Amino acid sequence: MAADSGDKFSVLLPTYNERENLPLVVWLLVRTFRQSGNNFEIIIIDDGSPDGTQEIAEQLEKIYGSDKIIVREIISILFSSGTAYIHGMKHATGNFIVIMDADLSHHVSLYSIKQKEGNFDIVSGTRYKGNGGVYGWDLKRKLISRGANFITQVLLRPGASDLTGSFRLYRKEVLQKLMEKCVSKGYVFQMEMIVRARQLGYTIGEVPISFVDRVYGESKLGGNEIVSFLKGLLTLFATT
Repeated sequence: MAADSGDKFSVLLPTYNERENLPLVVWLLVRTFRQSGNNFEIIIIDDGSPDGTQEIAEQLEKIYGSDKIIVREIISILFSSGTAYIHGMKHATGNFIVIMDADLSHHVSLYSIKQKEGNFDIVSGTRYKGNGGVYGWDLKRKLISRGANFITQVLLRPGASDLTGSFRLYRKEVLQKLMEKCVSKGYVFQMEMIVRARQLGYTIGEVPISFVDRVYGESKLGGNEIVSFLKGLLTLFATT
């Protein structure tokens, strides 16, 4: 994970009711960055969690320092990954942005080696290529994920194997441009980011990852999200 000495990684970490997971994921991130010698900051964007996530985040800020842990709260009825990233970007000082979930479903090894190999604008984790995979899901969730990815590949032909994952590395200026173009919310947002990136001619590298289901808390995936995904998919098909 060696990077140029001038590189800095800003990790955007949206949270909602993640008080059990947050201390561990932050510790793993800090350890990973320190071992690699990369400069970093972790920006925690909390959606007014009622379980005290923000209080935990503020304690972590004291432990690791306000230069490494930045805590921001955003309360909105329209809160989504996209909303959190837009808010977090305002405080990011790195030239690379890492987006990931705080539920410990993502490994915290980052993608700078892959980025340097091909000088990619985006490096995305993929569960559907090489030795990537999913662990801890029941058959229903696996079928939904596989089905959604298959339909997306057929309709949009994006040139990337995993469009719905939320573990990615972006050049900061690329992420800013994509944010301006994307209009989707929720789970469709991640898919649109890749589709728009291809439209704009950005390069995308993929790294196989093992996705492990959350250790604590509950998944936010439900019927409404599935319906929204299908609507968003059809909208992208009709407009791209």
